[in-house]
Amino acid sequence: MELQIKNVSKSYGKSKRALDDFSLTLTPGVYGLLGANGAGKSTLMNILTDNLSADTGKILWDGEDIRRLGKRYRSLIGYMPQQQGLYDSFTANRFLWYMAALKGLKKKDAKKQITELLNIVSLKNDAHKRLGDYSGGMKQRVLIAQALLGEPKLLILDEPTAGLDPKERIRIRSFISEIAADKIVILVTHVVSDIECIADRIILMKNGRLIKYDTSSGLISSVADKVFEKKCSKEELPELQKSFSCGNVLQRDECLVFRIVGDRCPDDFSASNSEISLEEVYLYYIEYENDKNDLP
Repeated sequence: MELQIKNVSKSYGKSKRALDDFSLTLTPGVYGLLGANGAGKSTLMNILTDNLSADTGKILWDGEDIRRLGKRYRSLIGYMPQQQGLYDSFTANRFLWYMAALKGLKKKDAKKQITELLNIVSLKNDAHKRLGDYSGGMKQRVLIAQALLGEPKLLILDEPTAGLDPKERIRIRSFISEIAADKIVILVTHVVSDIECIADRIILMKNGRLIKYDTSSGLISSVADKVFEKKCSKEELPELQKSFSCGNVLQRDECLVFRIVGDRCPDDFSASNSEISLEEVYLYYIEYENDKNDLP
């Protein structure tokens, strides 16, 4: 099972190039997709789900163009949208039956899968409650369940933990890890910590291009000498944040530690001797390039 994205470009009008010669090959596993707003993530998802056509390039599933596969390819996809556009008057059970009908599942298969999925997402006891009475986390689990109807091989999850409390986020992350063994799972999120622990590899996008593709540990190693820190007081912090926009603040018992990313160490800073996070990788590759001139 292999998904190939080959030299895909997409523009909107004459000025906006959403994807720029994007290429990547994916096999079963969990892939975290990171990028700032406007990086091209939504355009890429729309092309992968066959809701949008690329201007140039191809998407291949096991070597065959998805445009030729058509409905056969779409039947392999499970998609969870970011927005919870649910019918509040529906129960979870009714909603899943509705989605099963849209996906063309036979009644016998739909019944079996809906029963299994409600159990998997821990909603069996709440299956006949109105969705309008569900918590945010329960709604997210319903959306994951509908994405899994039809036993998809390509699963695309757009911000699956958005707006959830820490307990629900951990629960959703654990669930994604469990179901990913025989699927290609693309997890799109702004919450860096959500993919740090479950993604096999991370895709960094900027201005429609693939700028980095590696494991979490590989990405962290790549910025090992590009994180610098300085102890400071609360009174000093505002001025530092004004001077260095790509910074992070850590709380220590005796003081604050202000950390920045960059290609050189400014005066009064020192190389960081504590653990580097994926957030700092994101700051370096996505944000720092825009702010190089901020360093004194």
